Amino acid sequence: MSYEYFLFKEPVESLDYKENSDFIIEQIESIIKDAIDSKRNKIFINTNLRLGLPMENINKIAGPFVEAWAFEVFYDEFKKTHSEYDLVNVETMTRLHMADVVLQFRKRSTAVTANVDVKATSQDIATSGKSPNITSYARIRTAYVEDPDFIFVILSLKHKVYSDRNYDTGLMDGVMEVVAFNAYDLKYISATDISYNPALGSGQIQIKDIHYVTKVDRTVWEFCQLLDATYLRSRDKTIATWEREARKNGWIKDD
Repeated sequence: MSYEYFLFKEPVESLDYKENSDFIIEQIESIIKDAIDSKRNKIFINTNLRLGLPMENINKIAGPFVEAWAFEVFYDEFKKTHSEYDLVNVETMTRLHMADVVLQFRKRSTAVTANVDVKATSQDIATSGKSPNITSYARIRTAYVEDPDFIFVILSLKHKVYSDRNYDTGLMDGVMEVVAFNAYDLKYISATDISYNPALGSGQIQIKDIHYVTKVDRTVWEFCQLLDATYLRSRDKTIATWEREARKNGWIKDD
């Protein structure tokens, strides 16, 4: 049996999907840029050490702190009486959710929603940002079938770490500073930038280098087909295993 044999549920997004996606990316990048430009881009770890800090170990734990920083930046914008960036709701998600944070923006008379996966990467580690797991293949594939207007944004935040003496205490502080960023809609990432890790259930969608991606205009259905092709190229996956996922998650019509 071949892939073309199946009767697919082909998702069709709204005509303004790209406009909404571009709007969301612009707002997210503007909020993060504003935080960096206004020097609100540092996270401090106060210690009781006087002579120095193990910077390599601080680098290893920086990721969750940077992700928490991003949520606070968005939350601070949301709490303003009049958000310059029309941010009207912010929700942090549980660890098992696809997104780390869900943002809702006002766009003219409607609201648009972004599911944001925050990825922290280190300026000081050469391999940081290379082939990170983004989300489960089955979950993102299903999300697009259930809601063709589902917008899944990857927000990459690059940080550096260093130590600085706290002049109030005379002790050393660890500093995590966000220095660069980019955001993009997963749906528009080029085929050459997407890879697949067959481990963990249905496997994980990865991006080969999160700092450098090429964007390609495509429909949601074209992206679903790309995800399927990426899955089927894996040595551990077959059309039979794909069919089980498809039937379990409702990607195909009943015979």
